[in-house]
Amino acid sequence: MFRRINMDCFVARLPPMTAHPSSLRAEQGNPVTESARAHRLAFIALLAGNLALACGPFLVRNSGVGPVAAGFWRLALALPFLWLLARAFKQPVHRPRKALTLAIALAAFFFAADLASWHAGILLTKLGNATLFGNISSFFFAAWGLWLARRLPSPVQALALALAAAGCAILMWGSAELSAANLRGDLLAAFAGLLYTGYLIIVERTRGELQPLPLLFLASLFGAVMLLPVAAAAGETVIPADWTGLIALALCSQVVGQGLLVYALGHVPPLVVGIAMLTQPALSALLGWLYYGEAFTPLDWTGAAMIVVALVLVRLRERAPKPN
Repeated sequence: MFRRINMDCFVARLPPMTAHPSSLRAEQGNPVTESARAHRLAFIALLAGNLALACGPFLVRNSGVGPVAAGFWRLALALPFLWLLARAFKQPVHRPRKALTLAIALAAFFFAADLASWHAGILLTKLGNATLFGNISSFFFAAWGLWLARRLPSPVQALALALAAAGCAILMWGSAELSAANLRGDLLAAFAGLLYTGYLIIVERTRGELQPLPLLFLASLFGAVMLLPVAAAAGETVIPADWTGLIALALCSQVVGQGLLVYALGHVPPLVVGIAMLTQPALSALLGWLYYGEAFTPLDWTGAAMIVVALVLVRLRERAPKPN
């Protein structure tokens, strides 16, 4: 999930020994080069995390427990893995200062409520629709990033957002033709997307003070504590007959998916994160088509392609003016 640079990799990246020693020191210690490398790794992590998160709806359907209970086990089963990863990457879990702890608890509340609403919606509508409406947070998070920067989107960014919105609208078109039962699932997933926006904003703000693995561990711990009594009060099946689906859900969605996403939030602008998240509906819809025969029409492919183009556009850097 996080790359360690060993001595062999370091030596392999050194310039030829004919270079002047001062140039070697300048390249090794160049903060611009290191920042660009970290940004590239974070973007790759962002894409891989979204790929893992897109498998979530499929795993929820095969969890063998109720929707809220699935959210609880997703968080609870991930805790030992997150703790071990935190120790391995020298990011020990500790209790932060009081204000930061309260912020993480608030983020956990938004995330727990998001999981409960989204998992309920997954069982009532198509996988692609559940992921699409659950990722409505992409637009809100991207808009929040622009508001934070106190600027309007550039022409390229505006085109990317327009393409992403049009792609989502095309994918939503098929949802309008579904039954009333599926409409309730769509609404639950959309509400989950609003809750997820609050989680992303708080996590992005706290990433400057806390490393990603301790942050994710604490948010998962608080969220699990919140979800278990809700699942019990709702009378859901909490203990599964087969643990395979729940373990896969915890590893794929929480450890890998959320872990890479939280890491990327510390390096990638919110606008890029928001657009990248919109690749999840296309991947989930593909799983729904392969395993459940849920229709993935040419119109759906068009919408998905527009989202991918939007992702490429938002990654393009604007050319800086050439020096005189």
